[in-house]
Amino acid sequence: MRETPRPQGTAGDAGPGLPQHRPGSASAHTTGASRSGTPHRSDGRPPHTPRGARHTDPTGHPGTLPPVPRWPVLLLSRVAALLAVFALVTWQVVADGPLLGPDERLGLALAGRGPRALSDLFADLGNMEVAVPALACAALVAWLRRDRREAVYAALAMVAVPVLVVPLKLWTDRQGPLTEATGYYPSGHTATAAVAYGAAAVLLAPYVRRSWMMLVAAVLLTAATSIGLVLRGYHWPLDVLASWCLAGAVLLVLGEVSSRSRRRSSSRTPSC
Repeated sequence: MRETPRPQGTAGDAGPGLPQHRPGSASAHTTGASRSGTPHRSDGRPPHTPRGARHTDPTGHPGTLPPVPRWPVLLLSRVAALLAVFALVTWQVVADGPLLGPDERLGLALAGRGPRALSDLFADLGNMEVAVPALACAALVAWLRRDRREAVYAALAMVAVPVLVVPLKLWTDRQGPLTEATGYYPSGHTATAAVAYGAAAVLLAPYVRRSWMMLVAAVLLTAATSIGLVLRGYHWPLDVLASWCLAGAVLLVLGEVSSRSRRRSSSRTPSC
């Protein structure tokens, strides 16, 4: 058998049958403008950049913008649930709804019960003179530990209490259990205790081995304040419940903001 003769290369070929890279080929590597010998990638990326590390824009195409952080859906749903309960209770107070009758009967039945000295002690936990210094001590610890943004966030959460509560008191103008004075809804003492002790727990939790104990302590102190206020006849139960919801929403936002700030700080800290 005779073999089919193979085509011979022309005089300008570098060698017989060897494929040559075309200048426009995607796999071609050329030197840069400075003739430094640096390989050139067809997609404009440096050769050491992994493809998976590239960020994409909102449309899914390659880009340079980092991904936009989003708030967790679970957090937003919890905040929305607390605000919904708060709005429902507020509507009942303003419209003199059906929940006010059982609330007032329960409040009058509980007023004056229990040891008075203990009730006074519990109610005083919501005083600004007691709760705010406790938060200030926690903020000082965080500040000395270089968590200064978190300390500022906690202070802003405490400032938010009178900003939110005082206009609501003037608007609802609810009368107290054992007095003809008005402006008792929502409970300012309960909101002060909840935000002060809760924010202190958020600040100190990273420095405690059992961080959940800080949350338990904050809940117990706020619950003791609420019980003392109702037993002494300073507030109706719905006044206390509304403040729990309002302060809970503030603390959830504070916890998320502080957590994000700590993660950013730790990512910027160079590893040893």
